Amino acid sequence: MSSDGRAPLDGMHSIAAGGAANPPSAMLGIMPLTPFLIGLYAFAILCALIAIGHGAGARRHWRSRRRFAACHRGLWSLVFVLMALLGATAGTALLGYRRLASEALVAEVGTRQLAAQHYAVEITLPDGTRRSAELSGDEWQLDARVIKWDVRAVVLGAPPLYRLDRISGRYRDAAQEASAPKSVVALTSPARLDLWSMKQQFPRWLPWIDADYGSGAYLPLVDGGHFKVTLAAAGGLIARAADAPTAEKLRATSW
Repeated sequence: MSSDGRAPLDGMHSIAAGGAANPPSAMLGIMPLTPFLIGLYAFAILCALIAIGHGAGARRHWRSRRRFAACHRGLWSLVFVLMALLGATAGTALLGYRRLASEALVAEVGTRQLAAQHYAVEITLPDGTRRSAELSGDEWQLDARVIKWDVRAVVLGAPPLYRLDRISGRYRDAAQEASAPKSVVALTSPARLDLWSMKQQFPRWLPWIDADYGSGAYLPLVDGGHFKVTLAAAGGLIARAADAPTAEKLRATSW
């Protein structure tokens, strides 16, 4: 399922043919942001050290009554303090995101029925992290936050970013969806500094971000189901059956 709730033709055709849709080899396109974060924090530390040096020099000049030299060093100290804050803020805002180089596997989802319209769900991330949840409904939905950059930033090598947001249960019947209790489980902890939220609140302050949006993919909840969720380079989530038995169960639900 893509972000607009419709299944891509290639994914649905492969399921309808009776086999699980195998993700392409390019799905190994997830890359951690660790080198970038280290670089940003190292830049912030370096700027802070330079600012301290200029601050100490400004103090010496002031004591020597060399006012112009003291003000000059003080201004440079302020510039490097601001640059240190910028680097630290950028690094903090990017925490939790991953780079997307091509269509990439972002999660595997396993489902097990506990009762009518009630399922246990296990989410496995590419780094091996596992999350468990209980969902109510007929379908499960995985949501992510996606950030795409302005052309100028892309030219400089800025790749799309994503972060899984939550998994939830949903009902096929609209009336039941409106009245039944909701089951939603967050997959990330809220952060005070988050690039996606900053763009939502202050769009004019971050002009190099071309698009920031949510993307969701959903499929039916079936007993013993095994699914794979990928994120296309264009930024849309796609959910597929991970094996032939799950594909058979999806067909049995008239999906």
